[in-house]
Amino acid sequence: MLTVALVCLMTSQAFADLFGQARVIDGDTIELEGQRVRLHGIDAPESKQRCQEKNRKSYPCGKLATNALSSFVRGKQLRCEGRERDRYGRLIAKCFIKKIDINEQMILNGWALAYRKYSHDYIQQESVAKKFKQGIWKGDFTQPWQWRRGKRLADFSETDLISCTIKGNVNAKGERIYHLPGGQFYERVKIKPDQGDRCFKTEAEARAAEFRRSKK
Repeated sequence: MLTVALVCLMTSQAFADLFGQARVIDGDTIELEGQRVRLHGIDAPESKQRCQEKNRKSYPCGKLATNALSSFVRGKQLRCEGRERDRYGRLIAKCFIKKIDINEQMILNGWALAYRKYSHDYIQQESVAKKFKQGIWKGDFTQPWQWRRGKRLADFSETDLISCTIKGNVNAKGERIYHLPGGQFYERVKIKPDQGDRCFKTEAEARAAEFRRSKK
């Protein structure tokens, strides 16, 4: 009976529908009904992260992403639907204002990226934001998950890109593919670190980063 009770408790903690006005923590995290909620399928620039405009001028994209989410939800009644929690105990949820998907709006406005590692829900919306240069797409940026690992725009030197042997490319569908010298698309592939592209020294290194070999 104790085991059953524990399972029920864990399930009730993971499955939750929350309602009310939210306090914004950052561009992809809010607090609602006393619970931290991580917005499903998106990853916004970190609070201290800076991006670059086309003229190379730096700006606080992390703060602007937080401000964008704050402006969108301020004074509104939210409904968040969560079915799992992350390792920090935050509810992973899609949140709505009436029928408007807040997660989707952050992507469309260019203040968050589709978090492909965990979801493919918002890849098309990201393509739209990129096409119209919304938010951080107006210039250059480091993907938030790379920034958390210590990667900065300045870390990608021209020398590194010129001497790139194995080219790891993230295509429009979010597929991670690496290209070897002599491959059909090798010369066409241009490495864009801000979009997740990478250079590798060995195929083993590329596979370890979850890239697959090009079929051509």
